[in-house]
Amino acid sequence: MSSKSAPPPLPEPLGVAVADSHTHLDMQEGTVEEALARAAAVGVTTVVQVGCDIKGSRWAAETAAAHRDVHAAVALHPNEAPRIVLGDHGGTSQPPGAGGGWSRQGARDAGGDAALDDALAEIDRLAALDEVKAVGETGLDHFRTGPEGIAAQERSFRAHVEIAKRHGKALVIHDRDAHADVLRILAEEGAPERTVFHCYSGDAEMAEVCAAAGYFMSFAGNVTFKNAQPLRDALAVAPAELVLVETDAPFLTPAPYRGRPNAPYLIPVTLRAMAAVKGMDEDALAGAIAANTARAFGY
Repeated sequence: MSSKSAPPPLPEPLGVAVADSHTHLDMQEGTVEEALARAAAVGVTTVVQVGCDIKGSRWAAETAAAHRDVHAAVALHPNEAPRIVLGDHGGTSQPPGAGGGWSRQGARDAGGDAALDDALAEIDRLAALDEVKAVGETGLDHFRTGPEGIAAQERSFRAHVEIAKRHGKALVIHDRDAHADVLRILAEEGAPERTVFHCYSGDAEMAEVCAAAGYFMSFAGNVTFKNAQPLRDALAVAPAELVLVETDAPFLTPAPYRGRPNAPYLIPVTLRAMAAVKGMDEDALAGAIAANTARAFGY
């Protein structure tokens, strides 16, 4: 295995334990037990396993039920809804890639609105489970989905908001190139009491809007990328009591390991970069993030 494809080394352990607020263990190499052990060895003692389709959401719930340190989030990813309604090639310009957190169910025939209703009913059933702490990742993705798929995305997003509120669960937002529309729909529907912008991608101005609304902002490894100054500017103004950290693994591996496989054990790399941006002591930021994540997901 070349150094460019090899897993990065374990970072120095954190002094204060934190959670990875968004990961996809089912897309990573090795077993769940191995991933959790590596993470715990560096102070990442809790993970939120996020589903992106029916199969992945069921797996998330089952995995959380079997592991005390795993909590589940269940949803149809924004790019999944158009696939269900329109068929595999009818709403997306290309297969989702890094950071997409997408369906692994492959091509399918168009199922129409009834098929989307059936899928949403299963997410509703899963959302009622105790081990499921959140509904997500849901939201809007104008990068992967073409104009013909937007109506299905928006209908799915609104349904997920309602499911989260009815079950008293957190809402986890995927927002790609859709900031204004995501904020508009949250305002129109009335956001759940606990709303998390996963892999926060807005600028500092949007961070102030999110902060005023009480939305949590979760930062991933891309906050360390050279071209990500707008993200660092957003992190700088985001209140410490609304900041989370995540991997979105296996995607978005932080610098200096960009392009290599990501996993929850790399959270310390991102957290240390975040502490530098915020001018905070590492342990102080870790303590805030640990409390914020427990509050956001209700565990």
